[in-house]
Formats: sequence, structure tokens, C-alpha cells
Amino acid sequence: MPFRPVLHAEWIKIRTLRSLLGTLSAVLLATVAFSGLAATGSDRTDPLFSVFLGVSFGQIAAVAFGATAVSSEFRGGALRLALSAVPDRRRWFAAKATAIALPVFAVGLVTGLVTLVLGRLLLGADGPTWAQGMRGALGCGVYLTLMALLAAGLAAVLRSGTATLGVLIPFLLTVSFVIGDMSGSVADVLPDRAGQVVLHTSWDGPLGPWSGLAVTAVWAAAALLAGARSLRRRDA
Repeated sequence: MPFRPVLHAEWIKIRTLRSLLGTLSAVLLATVAFSGLAATGSDRTDPLFSVFLGVSFGQIAAVAFGATAVSSEFRGGALRLALSAVPDRRRWFAAKATAIALPVFAVGLVTGLVTLVLGRLLLGADGPTWAQGMRGALGCGVYLTLMALLAAGLAAVLRSGTATLGVLIPFLLTVSFVIGDMSGSVADVLPDRAGQVVLHTSWDGPLGPWSGLAVTAVWAAAALLAGARSLRRRDA
């Protein structure tokens, strides 16, 4: 079967599941809300991150979206039905990943732009420049997309949304936070820390805005490859 009909079928699944539409909405709402709160109480030493601090919370919704979109296939025989229509498992999983990435990127980009406008209104002269802000808005969309794909790949390996969220959310909220200030260590290449460099005005570590996103992309690609391998080797 050609790729386009498979992608269309996967997109229909996503847009008809209310839980997935709810998590997409949460990406926007959580990021904008927490960014607005952070901007009003910020010390403003990093004006760009003051505007985009809410991404740390919005990414939880992006992770939940990616994990749920994949893990729902392992309930009620949905995966067996999908693979009966698309026997090529690699093509099916590529379509699933694309159907996850496109809406997250669209929502993430809108989220970045809304957050930027709100942050500049709240911070005034202390806010980032438009050039810095547009870089942050684009980076916001790319970063949230990569985190959703990381969760999707892990969900394909674990075959459980609960297990995936049980691994990633404590990691993002606890492990990464605890060692996040250890510049020059393994913390610099953690998927969230590396990717969020693009949301900072300046940076001290070895990674820049785009090289940091590249590191996060490597994490996401590794998770997707592991998921595709698991899908190919295990029974539906």
C-alpha cells in the first residue's frame, strides 16, 4: 500500500480520539499559562527563557500525546487490525510517527508564537528581541515534536502508555532537573537539556541552539528505531 493512504488512516485515528486532541490542547495551554506566570515573576537574567519557561510543562503533554498515540494500538487488537491492512510494519510505523509529528509541530509552532507575543507584552523592554524570540518559537515547535517522537518510540518498545509515562515524566521532572546544572557533564546531552538550549539567550555548555536540538533528534531517532525493531520482531 502507498504511504499516503496509510498516513491518512493514521491521521483519522488521531483526530477522532478525544484524549489525543485534549493532550494537544494541553501543550498550548500549559506552555502559555506557565510561561506567563514565569514572566511576571522572573528575575529576567535570561529574557528568552523567561518567555519560554513553560515549555518544561508543555512537554509533558507532548510526551503524553506521543505515548498515547502509539500505546492505544496495543489495546483491543487494534494493532492486528492495522497490520492486516498494512502488512509492511516499517511503513505503518513510519506513518504513525509522521501522523504524530505533524500535528505536534503545528501546535508547537503556534504555541511558540503565542508564548513569544505574550512574553514580550509582559516583559516589555526586558523581553527578548524579535530575532531571539523567533528562534525560540521555531525551536519550541521542533523540540516538542522531538519529545513526542521520543515518547512514541519508547511506547512501541514498552507497549504501554502508562509504563512510558512512568519512565519519562519522572526523568523530565526529577532526574534531569537534579543534574541539569552540572554543565560539562552527561547533563549536557540529556534529551530535554540539550533541546532546550534553543530556548536560552546564551549558553555555557558545548552545545548551541541547533546542535542541542540535533542531540535531542538523535535520542528521538534511537527511540523510534528501537520501537520499529520491537514492532518487527514481536507478535502483534
